[in-house]
Amino acid sequence: MVSSIHNNASALQAFSKQIHVSADNVANSLSRDFKKSRAVNSEGVNGGVESVITKIDTPGPLVENPLNPAGDFMELSNTDIAEEFANQIIAEQGFNANAKMISTYDETVGTLIDTIG
Repeated sequence: MVSSIHNNASALQAFSKQIHVSADNVANSLSRDFKKSRAVNSEGVNGGVESVITKIDTPGPLVENPLNPAGDFMELSNTDIAEEFANQIIAEQGFNANAKMISTYDETVGTLIDTIG
């Protein structure tokens, strides 16, 4: 049972990292040439959860540069706000589910100790 708690704790850290990366993407979504990152969770050692962050190098939209009268273009961020909000909801639900598992374990152990003790 303790290994399960370890797995839930590693999942909490991984989902926290996902939320942090997505929040960074949203915060920089209006920055020129910013490239979004993505945190991908996968099974790690002993059933734990590991998060790997990768930079997504797809080009952002090209818009006319309003500061240059020559009519050249500039690249904006490749961050899609709708995609980021969907990713944040998924990460939040995963975080909440693992937090509930730890809370339930704590309540169960407390009840068991009260019954025995």
